[in-house]
Amino acid sequence: MRHLFRLIAATTLIATAACAHGPEAPPSPPNYAPLAGQPTGPHARLYADCIRLAAAAGHYRQVIDGGDELLLFTCSGSIAQAFWDALGPHSERMGSAFEHDGRRYRSTAKVERNMVGVDYCTVDAAGGDARCVMTFNAGDFLIASD
Repeated sequence: MRHLFRLIAATTLIATAACAHGPEAPPSPPNYAPLAGQPTGPHARLYADCIRLAAAAGHYRQVIDGGDELLLFTCSGSIAQAFWDALGPHSERMGSAFEHDGRRYRSTAKVERNMVGVDYCTVDAAGGDARCVMTFNAGDFLIASD
């Protein structure tokens, strides 16, 4: 009886493996419908205010990293401090707080490999001089030569 169960298990495994390696389905065509929006929460205002202030002050730069074309907007002052404060509980939950070069950081997502694509706020060791960096994924047009 034990051999029968092993035979059934082996047969099932082989059949499943054979199905998993069959021909791949053709990719679906792109969906060009605009994304549906929804009302924003209070955190969206922090992003918008930071980006608005950074753009008005000319505090933005581009980063090109392995196929990612990004604009980084850096804000400071009361908006950055408000963002830093609001980010505290989220960063604590995610384990995305760290220290680097004498500054304390809180990021909106855990840093996996490097800071590419990560939004974050930072303060000095005393908790002042708040600055936030928001990442905008611009795409190929940012570096297009046409």
